[in-house]
Amino acid sequence: MMGRRNALKTAMAVGMTPIVGACERQPSSASEGRESQTGRAGMSDRSTRGTEVLPAIFVAHGSPMLIDDAPWNTELAGWAAGMPRPASILAISAHWVDRPVTLSATRTLPLFYDFYGFPKKYYEIDYRAPGAPELAGRVRQALSASWTVADDPERGLDHGTYIPLLAMVPDADIPVLQMSIPGMDPAELIELGRKLAPLRREGVLVMGSGFLTHNMRAIDLRPDAQVPSWASEFDAWVADALRRRDVDALLTYRERGPGVREALPTHEHFVPVLVALGASLDESEGVAFPIEGFTYGSFTKRSVQFG
Repeated sequence: MMGRRNALKTAMAVGMTPIVGACERQPSSASEGRESQTGRAGMSDRSTRGTEVLPAIFVAHGSPMLIDDAPWNTELAGWAAGMPRPASILAISAHWVDRPVTLSATRTLPLFYDFYGFPKKYYEIDYRAPGAPELAGRVRQALSASWTVADDPERGLDHGTYIPLLAMVPDADIPVLQMSIPGMDPAELIELGRKLAPLRREGVLVMGSGFLTHNMRAIDLRPDAQVPSWASEFDAWVADALRRRDVDALLTYRERGPGVREALPTHEHFVPVLVALGASLDESEGVAFPIEGFTYGSFTKRSVQFG
């Protein structure tokens, strides 16, 4: 089977646009790219602080090309419009794995274009969300008893965070803080989410971002691409486990999930859903899948809302 770079080179050679490449920091070129946001709805204006518990969510974040996918953007915008407006957003992106738990910049910085080989316009996207220093302080307090928390004050938002937010909060007027994934251990990540759960009562939207299936070697960009059985079976198994809030099954998804080896050659895109799940376990609330279906052949668009 081809490696990630060879798969991307093959896609480009046959006239396809690459999906997501290896992480590679590049400078922001600032002010262009906002035209793709025009006309999109944002989150509800109803206030949340002290009145209701914000959802914990997991969003399939696509690739930079998501900005050109009008139906998917409409789904993301519609989902956001049905949620109460957060005071701030805590994003846990598949594209930042770092130990100890690390918090990104608490001021607005140029974006982190953590992909390669795309047309110029994808490096001209801009998303100038306010920083969230108050939220950073609350995250430190919430985790202080169990985790060391570090800072990366020069790290801007990566595409796992800003790409879905372009559709969900197009005005970039909600403070956003990104937090690293400290490892791949399911039990640790569920417990991490549990420690973050009180923030939901303070107007914070806990947002995991990744893909429940993510095999870069299986990309198929043809419009009539068939979904392989391993992808559909693993997606259905995860959906059932999440719907039933079956923590034991999800703790052992690597052993029990059908097709897991093909669905997840690596696990960083899956595990953000475990943080979101953990942030919901102490609440008696439902589980919904506001977006479903597949893209790029085997990548499930399934997104999850707890509460």
